[in-house]
Parts: sequence; C-alpha cells; structure tokens
Amino acid sequence: MQLDDFTFKIIGCAMRVHNTMGNGFQEIIYQRCLAIELEHAGLGFDREKEQTIFYNKVEVGSRRADFIVENNIVVELKALVNLEDVHLAQAKNYVFAYNMPVGLLINFGASSLQYKKIFNSRYKG
Repeated sequence: MQLDDFTFKIIGCAMRVHNTMGNGFQEIIYQRCLAIELEHAGLGFDREKEQTIFYNKVEVGSRRADFIVENNIVVELKALVNLEDVHLAQAKNYVFAYNMPVGLLINFGASSLQYKKIFNSRYKG
C-alpha cells in the first residue's frame, strides 16, 4: 500500500468516529475511538509512542505522538472549535522531528471533521 492509501484509510476512520460521536468530547475520547477504528481497518499503529527530540544531534526532550501509523505517518489529534496556525505548526514540527514522510492533523472539535495533511520535504528514509 502507498502512503496515500494509508492516509485515506486513517481519514476514513476519523470520519466514522466523528459521525458517531459528534463534536464536544475531550481529545482522549476521540483518541480511544480512533484506536478502535484503526484496529478494525487493519492498520498497524502505536498510540502515545514516546519519541525523542534532538537538536544538533543532542537529545533535548521527548514528546508522545498521538499515533504513529504503519511506522510512517504521525497523526496528531485535536478537539478544538477551530484549528489555528499554531496547531498546524506543531504537527509539522512533529513530522520533521520524527523524520516521518507524512503527517495528519485531525480536529474532532468542529461541527465537521477537519484534517490537514503534512508532507516532510526534508524526509530521509
């Protein structure tokens, strides 16, 4: 399967969660629901996987990604009324810091599901 196929499946899973749950829950509820949908879709994933962050090859901390899907896609979830530029910047930083080829920022908090696909122009596979 290609990365586009995986991201398409992930977005479909998120849509099923949003259609079932609607908006208004905390992010953790959507995270748990999405894990169920990803499993049903047969996608391999890690939830809340600790990732080390480096600066000039020096470890400066860590961050837990909401999901790493198929070892290639960072999925960051939000439950906000509206996504803002700062949320997109955060998701981009994770894609770059984790050296993943692509990421998804998914927002369950709006009346319609919102998502942004992020490409890593600096990806070194």
